[in-house]
Amino acid sequence: MSSPADVPPEILNRLRSICRHLPESYEEPAWIGMRWRIRTRTFAHVYAPDPDRHPVYAPYATAGQELVVVTFRVPADDLLGLTVDGFPFLRAGWGHNVVAAVLGDHTDWTELTELITDSYCAMAPKFLAAQVALPPPIG
Repeated sequence: MSSPADVPPEILNRLRSICRHLPESYEEPAWIGMRWRIRTRTFAHVYAPDPDRHPVYAPYATAGQELVVVTFRVPADDLLGLTVDGFPFLRAGWGHNVVAAVLGDHTDWTELTELITDSYCAMAPKFLAAQVALPPPIG
């Protein structure tokens, strides 16, 4: 099982800088990796999955490099559009609106910030979501 220590510090720090600005959000260790929550709802979860135990991640594993993913929620209408091209996005093996993003040198942190912010807004009470300044649309 992965622990928070299995996630590279540079990735944890990038995600912390995204999530700490969201009203009343907090970070805590999860059963695997680290998660960010609003109240009791998880809006982002980073971990190093074992591709042997979680075969959905096996195609993304490369020799000599630990696989790290972050999961978050997206509107059901956006799920197919985000995951249709595959890497770095894939449908998580659970939930009807959960996407996993494979993290690495290729990661577009601006896009990921928008996606995590949207996930927070979907999970937060409306009065907290209304306090969030959404980043401008990408593209």
